[in-house]
Amino acid sequence: MKGNRPLVEPVYRSVKFTFPSIEASLTPEAKEHGFDYTRDSNPTTRQLELLAAELQGRDDAIALSTGMASIWLTLLGNLQAGDRIVLFLETYRPTRIAVRRFLPRLGIEHTMIGIQDRDALEAALALPDTKLAIFESPTNPMMHVPDIAALTKLAREHDVITVLDNTFGGLHNHGELDLDYYVHSLTKYGSGHGDAMGGVVIGDKARIKALHPLAVNMGATMDPGVAFLMLRGMKTYYVRYRKHSANAQAVAEFLESRSEVAAVYYPGLRSHPAHALAARQMQDFGGVLAFDLAAGKAETWAFIDALELFITTASLGSTDSLVAPAKLYLGGDLTPDEQARAGLKDSTVRLAVGIEDVDDLIADLKQAFHRVFG
Repeated sequence: MKGNRPLVEPVYRSVKFTFPSIEASLTPEAKEHGFDYTRDSNPTTRQLELLAAELQGRDDAIALSTGMASIWLTLLGNLQAGDRIVLFLETYRPTRIAVRRFLPRLGIEHTMIGIQDRDALEAALALPDTKLAIFESPTNPMMHVPDIAALTKLAREHDVITVLDNTFGGLHNHGELDLDYYVHSLTKYGSGHGDAMGGVVIGDKARIKALHPLAVNMGATMDPGVAFLMLRGMKTYYVRYRKHSANAQAVAEFLESRSEVAAVYYPGLRSHPAHALAARQMQDFGGVLAFDLAAGKAETWAFIDALELFITTASLGSTDSLVAPAKLYLGGDLTPDEQARAGLKDSTVRLAVGIEDVDDLIADLKQAFHRVFG
């Protein structure tokens, strides 16, 4: 009926689009805002891109099929043979693998340093072939919080591009900081339900426009059906993220009170060494935390297996609470020395806290402690 509109936008499943005439298809308006082929752009996917960019406080974005496709787009779109990338030891495992195993095949070298090693960072950024630095905040899985403003200032001084994997931080955090690109695995907090995979690269309009031809040619475009699921998930993004954060805070405080726990890593805790910095940089602290049990590998794995509500798998951001043996699942590509430097022990456990009733989650942890430690 005239004047009516849908409250939920439809899914544009069409691969192809047409114009009323060839001349109409060649106008600046058609080239800037029109649609031709879904691998190039799609109305449903475009809606998600503009929403993600707005939430992150930037002009534009490109939605892709996975979070790792987004990582690869920022790397391949800004690096060439002979360039160097700065990578941090405390980084998402697939990103480390991309940089250390696959980029050297393209003639791209790397320097891997600790996220808190300021002297090593300055030295690495000062190298003449260093072109890009990629990092996370908070880091996966040990929840280090770098001083992003200090890091980006150093990068600017050496004309080095900065890429923040902001998946843990979320789309509403870190937007006021001087970063060139934000990357998110929308599979996590974006979708929120563990049933859709996708990623997004966010930046200013000029940078995103420069990346777009490569994104199209890579063929890693997000499917419009997935974009619809992401848009649906984003309707509850703030409610979910804040519930994740509140639950994680309560669980972290509970774990700090247990004699079986040697250390808890969560920036929302006042005991976290970067709590004050995290509070300045973030509105919420997210749903992921790690802790070390005062135990060996056998007891740690038994504790994980004893949990009933926490499901053993390596992901985050969905409604369900998840648990992972951090060293096994998240540090397998590192040498023993690198694992030690990253703080990964056989007793390290990572929790991705969901949005269930927090009393139920704490009760599950209590029963696991009782079953394993008595």
